[in-house]
Amino acid sequence: MAVLSLRGIGKSYGAQQILKGIDLDVPDGGFVVLVGPSGCGKSTLLRLIAGLDEANSGDILLDGKRINHLDAADRDMAMVFQSYALYPHMTNAENMGFHMRLKGVAKPERDRRIAAAASILGIGHLLERTPRDLSGGQRQRVAMGRAIVRAPKVFLFDEPLSNLDAQLRMELRTEIKALHQRIGTTTVYVTHDQIEAMTLADLIVVMRDGVIEQLGRPLDVFDRPANSFVARFIGSPPMNLIEGEILAAGQGVAFAAGAIRLGLAAEHTGLAGRRVQLGIRPGSFSLKGGAEMIDATVEVVEMSGLETLLHVAAGDAKIHAALPGRHDLAPGTAISLGADPSALHLFDAGTGVRL
Repeated sequence: MAVLSLRGIGKSYGAQQILKGIDLDVPDGGFVVLVGPSGCGKSTLLRLIAGLDEANSGDILLDGKRINHLDAADRDMAMVFQSYALYPHMTNAENMGFHMRLKGVAKPERDRRIAAAASILGIGHLLERTPRDLSGGQRQRVAMGRAIVRAPKVFLFDEPLSNLDAQLRMELRTEIKALHQRIGTTTVYVTHDQIEAMTLADLIVVMRDGVIEQLGRPLDVFDRPANSFVARFIGSPPMNLIEGEILAAGQGVAFAAGAIRLGLAAEHTGLAGRRVQLGIRPGSFSLKGGAEMIDATVEVVEMSGLETLLHVAAGDAKIHAALPGRHDLAPGTAISLGADPSALHLFDAGTGVRL
C-alpha cells in the first residue's frame, strides 16, 4: 500500500488550461473517486498520475518520493481502462500475465498469481479463452485481474464500467468495492457517474473546469455541498435549486420566490435582503406536510416501484419530489409538499457558494 500526494498539478494543451493547480492526498489504502462532468480534467489527472502524460507544473509524490520523472512502467501502478485494452490474439491468462512476463517473473510464480486473481474475480474457467469469446463484463474482470497480479502500490481505474449495461455496472461496482476491502490497495477511480462515486469512495473529489470544487466523505458532500454546482451534481435526482430572496418576517426571516414562501432558522437573520438559491433534495419532501409547506401542481409522475418521482410546478418554479412508495396522482392534481427546515440549503445567487 502507499500514500499518493499531488502538489500544484497543472496541465495545459497549448493555450487551453486543463488542470489548474490540483492539490490532493490519497491516504494509504484509501479509495478516492474523482467525479465531475465531461471535460473537467479528471481523466487527464489520472493519466498524469499513471505517467501516460506529463504535467506542466507541480509534483506527484508516492510515499513522499517525487515520481514525475519516472516512466509509467516504473511507477508501481496498475491501470484499468474503459476500453479493457486486452490483446485479442492472447488467451486471457496470457493477457493477465503479460506484464509479469516482460518483467522476467518465472512462469510458476506467474501461474500462481494468475490463478489467485482469477479465483478472486470468478474467471478461472475463462483463462484459456480469448477476449473475443467474452462478454463486456468478463473482459473487464480480465482487465482487473491483469492489474491485480502485478501487486502494485496503486490501482488506477479510468471509467471502467461505462461500457457496461446497468445490471453489469451494479454487479462489477460491488465486486470492485469487495476487492478493495479484501486487498486494501490504494485506489484512484475516475467516473462521471455520481452513484458510482457515492457507493465506492472513501473520499469523493468533485471536479469542474480543472479545479477541485469539494473533497470529502460521500455523505458529507451529499449533506453539506460546498456550492450549488456540487449540490446539483451529487444526488440523483439532483437537488432542486430555486432562486429567490431572504425577507425579514417578524422576529425571523423567510425565503420568498414567487408563490413559494418558507420560514428559515433564526441563524439566517443576517441574510435579510440577500438574493439566494434555496436547495431542497427531492427526497426531503413529504406529501403529508412538514414544518413548511409548498403548494404545487403535479405535471408528470414517474413510478419506479420503490418510490414515486413527482415533477411539479409551484408558481414559476419546477420542483422534483421523490416520495417513498407508490402514489397514484394524475397530472393536474393540486398537492402540498412538506419541507423540513433542517433539510434546506442556502447558496449565494451570484457565486453559488454555500451560506
